[in-house]
Order: sequence, then structure tokens, then C-alpha cells
Amino acid sequence: MAKNRFSKNWMRTHLNDPYVKLAQQKGYRARAAFKLLEILETEKLLRPGDVVVDLGAAPGSWSQVARERMVGPGGELQGRVIALDLLPMEPVAGVEFIQGDFREEEVLNQLESLLGGAAVDLVISDMAPNLSGVAAADAARMQHVCELALDFASAHLKPDGALIVKAFHGSGFSQVVQSFKQHFHRVVERKPKASRSASAETFLVGRSLRDTRPRSQPQDNSPTG
Repeated sequence: MAKNRFSKNWMRTHLNDPYVKLAQQKGYRARAAFKLLEILETEKLLRPGDVVVDLGAAPGSWSQVARERMVGPGGELQGRVIALDLLPMEPVAGVEFIQGDFREEEVLNQLESLLGGAAVDLVISDMAPNLSGVAAADAARMQHVCELALDFASAHLKPDGALIVKAFHGSGFSQVVQSFKQHFHRVVERKPKASRSASAETFLVGRSLRDTRPRSQPQDNSPTG
């Protein structure tokens, strides 16, 4: 009975949400579109000609936003949006979609083949794991998802590229921030207006990759003996 009451309350809140109504008016597939829009505006990210990879893209609202920002005067897409998700996704005009788990080598190879060696300007990830309700386990899952996106971005971004990921305050969050700081020169936390105040979600933005390649040790050429 309590579960039904909770479900009805959630549905009532959801249907009365101004961002849900606005998403319907503007043709976005989810209210999450407005979270990305605000972050892109604040950070001055994403221009025509960019290459964008959308991880965990379904149902596709972030891909819709990315595409919108790269449409030229004639309605043509100037740049590329490559979306990937475990779940199927209704096509978004001009967006290249791969269904699969990018943790699997075959799927990652497919994604890299699509990129054709091109470096990426922006990686976006609205991914969230399936939660069990066990705090420690859920925190570990959330941290893992963030690190997967970070690993991909580190390997494929341009030096001045950026990564946007959804994260959650709580256990493991400080470790995720620390990992970002090890990989990017600039790391900021954003809580868009469309993100519900009661939600623990926040968004991390990493910009300008650090060179994390191991440095070779200088040779000792001093005379011996």
C-alpha cells in the first residue's frame, strides 16, 4: 500500500514538474535536456563542428541538445554526435547510435571505428547504475560508472576537450572528484536548476586534460669508475 502511495505521489510530482511540461512543449524526450543546456551555457561548451560522444544516451534528450547546438543555418548537422547505450534508442536525426556496453571490447572497438581516429571535443554522460538500496554497494556502482566515463574521455578527448558526467553526493563522491582533478586542469561541480533540490545528483565538468603519461627517467650519462 505504501509503495502504491509513493508511486502515485511521484507521478503527481512528475506530471506537475515545469521542466517535464517544458520538455513536452519543446519536443525533448526527457527533462534532463535542460540540465545539459544549462551546463553548456554556463561553461560555454559545444560549437558547430565539434565531435561529441554521448554515453548512456537513451532515451536521447542529451543527444537532441547536442545536435541542436550544431545545426547550421540550412538545418544541416555541422559536426558529429555519436551516442551509445545498453538500451535501444529511437533515432535522432543525424546522430550515430551504437547499442551495447562500452565496457565490452567489441563495443568499444565499434565506437573507435566510428570515430576513425578523430579526437573528441566533448564527452557527456548522464549514466546512472541500477541501484540496490544498499548504500555502500550503490556508492561503489556510481563511482564505477563515473570512472568508466573518465577512462574513456582520458583516452579520446582532445587536449582542450571536456567531460560532463552525472555523479551523486555521498560515499565515494570525493574520490570521483579527486580522480577528475588528476586528469583535468579545471574541475567544477554544477547543480542545474532542472536538477531537483531533493536529489543527491550533481554534475562534474572536467576541462583541459592533464598529461598523465608516465615520464621517462633521465639517463645518467655521468662517467663511471
